[in-house]
Amino acid sequence: MRPSILLKVFSVVIIFTAIFFVFNKKARNHLFPYFSKRCLEYKQKDFSRKLNDRIVDYSAEAKRKGIKVCKDDRDLKNRISEGKLVKVKSGKRYIVERMTYSSPYVTKESKILLDEIARRFRDKVSQKGLKGARLIVTSMTRKTDNLKSLRKNNRNSSENSPHFYGNAFDITYKRFIVRKWMLTNCDRKYLKDALGEVIWQLREEKRCFATYERMQNCFHVVAR
Repeated sequence: MRPSILLKVFSVVIIFTAIFFVFNKKARNHLFPYFSKRCLEYKQKDFSRKLNDRIVDYSAEAKRKGIKVCKDDRDLKNRISEGKLVKVKSGKRYIVERMTYSSPYVTKESKILLDEIARRFRDKVSQKGLKGARLIVTSMTRKTDNLKSLRKNNRNSSENSPHFYGNAFDITYKRFIVRKWMLTNCDRKYLKDALGEVIWQLREEKRCFATYERMQNCFHVVAR
């Protein structure tokens, strides 16, 4: 078959496909939700504001259960070689974002907690048609030589932050990786609220402390 004929056939297929989606509302809304003016109502409660733990309330416990603060890369490597910190890599349940002010390492207990949050979150949202959803982790263990640079962008950075003890991580609630052509605002709100509920449940189970950080657009989670 000549290229010109193939091009004509392809054009006809595209035209009929476009006509199909224009006149078939059900198919259009299912595959291309941005064509629809209506927003899917998930009926998901907002648990974000219930995540209101303060550093002063748990910093002592975080320090007691965490690692000795790392001053620099040398200290960090020592904690890793001693088995006190484990590396966290991107996988099927979450993405570890490239970090400027922290390193992708946490204590074993924190890694287990992160995996559990990601597993529960994925199971929950998959029931609503958002299969394959992955979280994005934005911050983990910090060294003290990160603090000066970090404070230029985040004035609330504290020397008592659990990030220095290796048992804290941040998960953004603004961005998610989902197998869907396009996320609606309702999808994004649901994903945020679903994540908030999962973290709240683990907080109620006494497995973590958690804080809803509006300025940083993340949930700050500390393993207990």
